[in-house]
Amino acid sequence: MYGRLVAAGPSGGVDPVVTLDQVPRWSDVDPTVPYISDPLTAGSDGGLGASAASRFPVDPEINSKIYLWRGNPWNLEVDAVVNSTNESLDEAHSSPGLHAAAGIGLAEECATLGGCRTGMAKITNAYDLPARKVIHTVGPKYAVKYHTAAENALSHCYRACLELLIENGLQSIATGCIYTEAKNYPREPAAHVAIRTVRRFLEKQKDKITAVVFCTTTATDTEIYKRLLPLYFPRDKFEEEVAVSKLPADVGDENGETVIDERKIRIKPLPVLSPNNAPPEETPTTESSFVDIGLTRRRNSFTVDSYLDPSFMSIIKDPDQRRLEQWQRAAQAQKGFNCARLLGYGDLGGPPLSAAEEYSLHSRYLAKANSLNLSEIAEMKIVYRGGIDSEGRPVMVVVGAHFLLRCLDLERFILYVVKEFEPLIQKPYTIVYFHSAASLQPQPDLGWMKRVQQILGRKHQRNLHAIYVLHPTVGLRAAIFALQLLVDGEAWKKVVYVDKLVHLFKYVPREQLTIPDFVFQHDLEVNGGKGLIVDPRTKYIYQRAAN
Repeated sequence: MYGRLVAAGPSGGVDPVVTLDQVPRWSDVDPTVPYISDPLTAGSDGGLGASAASRFPVDPEINSKIYLWRGNPWNLEVDAVVNSTNESLDEAHSSPGLHAAAGIGLAEECATLGGCRTGMAKITNAYDLPARKVIHTVGPKYAVKYHTAAENALSHCYRACLELLIENGLQSIATGCIYTEAKNYPREPAAHVAIRTVRRFLEKQKDKITAVVFCTTTATDTEIYKRLLPLYFPRDKFEEEVAVSKLPADVGDENGETVIDERKIRIKPLPVLSPNNAPPEETPTTESSFVDIGLTRRRNSFTVDSYLDPSFMSIIKDPDQRRLEQWQRAAQAQKGFNCARLLGYGDLGGPPLSAAEEYSLHSRYLAKANSLNLSEIAEMKIVYRGGIDSEGRPVMVVVGAHFLLRCLDLERFILYVVKEFEPLIQKPYTIVYFHSAASLQPQPDLGWMKRVQQILGRKHQRNLHAIYVLHPTVGLRAAIFALQLLVDGEAWKKVVYVDKLVHLFKYVPREQLTIPDFVFQHDLEVNGGKGLIVDPRTKYIYQRAAN
């Protein structure tokens, strides 16, 4: 069903040159069902019902340009083959076997190109290969946290190769899988990106390309492409209907790139005034209604400013005006009687930050935190991840007694907090604070706490479910009351006081928490340990059996 190259024999012969006539077109291969279970698509309707319109309808003309080949692309007699390489375009990191087949001339020409950036492509001669040209591209590194950026960079690779093909007057191309094991890109998600990007490109440029050959060198990749090709290149109506329920929810935009809703540009149309609402001396269609520069009416009060989104306008406000307003707010806050400072709570009178200012502040701290090694803060175990609470929300643990103010760089600690909290604050989460024996250590004032809250931003406040405070003291209760009153009632009113360790386990199961030994000891000292037994090995707390 699929063409396959013959490997070199014991005598050291080379693989034969294969023409496209020897490779079956995708459209000529009999549709095969059932589908193999796909972890990305199986059991999901992609957000569409079974009766929804297909996002990739049957197109026989496009299907006739698609080939699937088991073997190395540089043995095919096509106009161009793709070489997956690194930014230096060196031979050691290129597709295995390509440089050996092409000869030394390929490496020499690559050395003159000045490298290639990730997601881009460059073209050279093919030298001893049966193809006419070699297109070199650099695939991205993959990390789960930045998977969207990796997907879009990989999509750029395929699109850049196809664009170079057309720019150089070429019509057929053979490409392997543009990812390497060293870059940790998962094979199946990479295949989705590759196939959908080629499909979207051919929808726009099918008159300029005659053949795209997907080449695989392993049985795993071959099975993946056999399974996914019918989703994006259905050969009949049945495959098209099945694809509706099996495609992922996000199949990219018109270019195959992942869609990020937060980055969409939203343009609000200007209102169209009816003749009844127009001033009596003119109608909206007269040339004198608008001035030549800008979009402001000449003889009525209608202006574009009244229709702009205020939240967007707050971001693009004049910088000088914004700094003046900040200075005025700060000056106003310094006037009068500062009760919080008098009570020893620190400076709580600073000016409030707008949403745009908080976002900018958080972004700067996060970028700096990701660039630093903060291992010495992590070793102090002041803040660390727990498991999940009783309702499945992730838990962040804070140990007050480990907060050694005299030997702690507060600025680096804030950076560490921002870095650790970032994955959690994207969705509802819980904080567990052990105040056990913390009153013996000096603690930062409430002005510092206010700054930390501003840096974490409003998403932290919105998604925070609760703060469970174990072993609260009178002083801590007074400080939290001051935070509720003077800083932010929304977040600090979510505090839940817990006097006994066993009561905490109603909210967060024992096995989901790593609890320091002194917390157990403190709990026994404070609560007397009446009716309780602590297992010295597992640190579990049990009720004492009644006599």
